[in-house]
Amino acid sequence: MDSSRSVRRTKEEKKLLRRQIKASHILLKHEGISTVSHPTKHLVVSNGGLGNGVSRESLLEVLKEGGPVEMLLTPPAKPYAFVTYSSVEAGQNAYTFLNGRALQCQEQSVTLYFSYVEKVDGDRSVSCALPPGLSVLEDFVSPEEELQLLQAVDWTPHTDDVTVQKALKHRSVKHYGYEFRYDNNNVDKDKPLPGGLPAECDALLQRCLADGHISVLPDQLTVNQYQSGQGIPPHVDTHSAFEDTILSLSLGTKTVMDFKHPDGRSVAVVLPERSLLVMKGESRYLWTHGITPRKYDVVPVLEAGGSGVMTSDLSNLTLSRRGTRISLTFRKIRHTPCNCAYPSVCDSQQLPSLPTVPVAEDDACRLESQYVHQVYEEISSHFSSTRHSPWPQVRDFLLSLPPGSVLADIGCGNGKYLGINPKVMSVGCDRSVNLVQISIERGHEAFVSDALSVPLRSGSCDACISIAVIHHFSTQERRQAAVRELIRLLKVGGRALIYVWAMEQEYNNQKSKYLKERTTETSMENGKELKTEEYKSNQQEEHDGKMRSDMKFTEGGFGNATQARIHVHTNRTTFLSQDLLVPWHLKGNADKNKGATSSSTDVPVDNTSQRPVFHRYYHVFQQGELEKLCLGVAGVKVLRSYHDQGNWCVELEKTRYTSSKDDIA
Repeated sequence: MDSSRSVRRTKEEKKLLRRQIKASHILLKHEGISTVSHPTKHLVVSNGGLGNGVSRESLLEVLKEGGPVEMLLTPPAKPYAFVTYSSVEAGQNAYTFLNGRALQCQEQSVTLYFSYVEKVDGDRSVSCALPPGLSVLEDFVSPEEELQLLQAVDWTPHTDDVTVQKALKHRSVKHYGYEFRYDNNNVDKDKPLPGGLPAECDALLQRCLADGHISVLPDQLTVNQYQSGQGIPPHVDTHSAFEDTILSLSLGTKTVMDFKHPDGRSVAVVLPERSLLVMKGESRYLWTHGITPRKYDVVPVLEAGGSGVMTSDLSNLTLSRRGTRISLTFRKIRHTPCNCAYPSVCDSQQLPSLPTVPVAEDDACRLESQYVHQVYEEISSHFSSTRHSPWPQVRDFLLSLPPGSVLADIGCGNGKYLGINPKVMSVGCDRSVNLVQISIERGHEAFVSDALSVPLRSGSCDACISIAVIHHFSTQERRQAAVRELIRLLKVGGRALIYVWAMEQEYNNQKSKYLKERTTETSMENGKELKTEEYKSNQQEEHDGKMRSDMKFTEGGFGNATQARIHVHTNRTTFLSQDLLVPWHLKGNADKNKGATSSSTDVPVDNTSQRPVFHRYYHVFQQGELEKLCLGVAGVKVLRSYHDQGNWCVELEKTRYTSSKDDIA
């Protein structure tokens, strides 16, 4: 019996060692953290980070069992922590007795694995300043005033016309003074709500006026109620709707609000309970602000009753569980156009004439000419420099073709697929003169042609590919005509491969490469990615009919005013509609784009980078839409359909020759 217990202990020790080694490999692979085999007083604790839901307090309680702790660093959103003990002996003691310790925290159990590191960089704090014009005033109201304000907001459903109350997808809201309309991201300035703002807010606002935080009293109040785990998408309050200063009072519990500059800088700001957030100037007009939906925030450790504002010092961070938070946001209605210093994001100073979704053929042709053909001529050189790596499944398709096959690449771009299989006869065509010229300079056979009317004989090709082309056609009829033209070119038994951009950029719980990278955590237990609560496409909230401030368009463009407007998409984010304009920020010397056809004086400029910005039209396909489109063409069989890195893809076979009526695009 004693021998049996010894064997079991040996197996456990071996299992623990394997997991320690695996944790060390993951640290090196994903974080660049090198561990050492000899004892030191510095250790990295895998699975002991804030990203795993382990608070500083609960981790420190376990670590002290190993000996006196000199320093504990808990990087935000990471699944590990660094600990420095007072001596090598204490570090060795922790390594020996704490490895494999199970820790219960935040309704889950994690297993801690310790590894030695040569040293820990004690200077791991991140110095960051508040956005210009932003201030947080702590304890701006007393607990008694907080209770009075909370009691003043009646969340009982009613039908009076004094206030407007709504239950949004991710929070509840109540409006006073004026209703904020989520269908157009603005207010109806001619329809004030009777009753004005609650009288309980008078003392608070008079104090703000006396202290110089505002110069005029607000006349609009939006009250938001956030339950634990709820948030609000990043946004800038509409310039044309409200004056400069915006006040937001936090009641009930603290939270963390994320501010982001267009250049990518971001600042996480802790809003303590009963604090007043004041946004003026740049922080109000240029930086987006939002609250990530999650149940725990990374916040500074409270000391002596104080509260931190910035989440920066890695030796002073812990987790804070969110409760129910009520925010009172006070704004002053604007009655004249905004003339702020940020015209690139100001709806009052932008007068675009962007298109509607076309219905008539003439409108579709004009839209595609301006937002597809002309754009690719302008960006051809820069575009070509970004298109050099063939997609693996397209490569596999091309390499599967028998020697001597005739291949047509319809929409070949710079010709990156024309040389994949040297054993086939490849020819490409593209609507862009400049891209075709680049393809020819690379030694490929290519010519200029519209994908709806390719000057090749019917039934002359063994295979055709159309990669990232058909989504540029702006009506279903034209998209189907493009498929029909591909089939016309094929011999009976010939195959076609089609790729189009997918509406579903997250598929089977995997994000496409296109989506902006989000913070992911790696579990040291099993080597798989453990994602923390993150912002999951909450842009969809309030999107039905909504236009963001940078998506408000004047009358004009293509079609009539009753047709749906085509929105400008925010790059690297989830698609909110199927028809959209995707910005292309031109880099390098625009003169390198030979034969540019549109006037550069008509091209908008990114005021932050001073680079020309072009907009390409796309129709992103929903699941099943591409198959249905193809099956609407006579003589076609779908061999397979799949999702590949944010694209819907089909492989087709031509089963028979069709009548001339079916063949004509």
